[in-house]
Amino acid sequence: MSSRPVAAPLPRAFYDRPTLDIARELLGCHLIVDHEDGRLVGRITETEGYLGFADTACHSSHGRTPRTEVMFGPPGHAYVYLIYGIYDMLNVVVGPLDDPCAVLIRAIEPLEGESAMIARRGGKRGRELANGPGKLTRALEITRSAFNRHDICTGQGLWIEAGSPVPEADVLTGPRIGIDYAEPEHRDAPWRFRVKRDARRA
Repeated sequence: MSSRPVAAPLPRAFYDRPTLDIARELLGCHLIVDHEDGRLVGRITETEGYLGFADTACHSSHGRTPRTEVMFGPPGHAYVYLIYGIYDMLNVVVGPLDDPCAVLIRAIEPLEGESAMIARRGGKRGRELANGPGKLTRALEITRSAFNRHDICTGQGLWIEAGSPVPEADVLTGPRIGIDYAEPEHRDAPWRFRVKRDARRA
């Protein structure tokens, strides 16, 4: 069992706000996953905001589908989807009901359970452990079957708690990754947020 004090999950009101504010403020927060064999905790170091109907990089811009249904629901739920037939990607649904926006969690640094994360990543460690959205879901064992549509405001299974705020001087912004299909105004928008010490990442 974890020796860390149990902190309250971020409240639903945190997620019922503008997408880019949330994407920025999630930096420094703690992503927590409870498994039968122990608790895994990572500090969020990179995010991307996706702005719903008006954002051609966002899944929900194509309308309501079985996959995107959760994005149209209340904020504070997990949207986990498969990419390239290999990687599960963790997003947090944000904004009001029927305004299908989300924040992609792109990278973490381990705070608790690092050895278990390394084992789940086949021995990968250091920067390679969880410096990408598919890497972090493998390190934390976040899967669609377990966590898609999960309510992250309950403090059970998967949730996010407040950490140490990241000063503006330590935050970098830039275009999102892997969205070449989007319209230029969305493809090039600076809606990716990173903690500066991760700036070596492309």
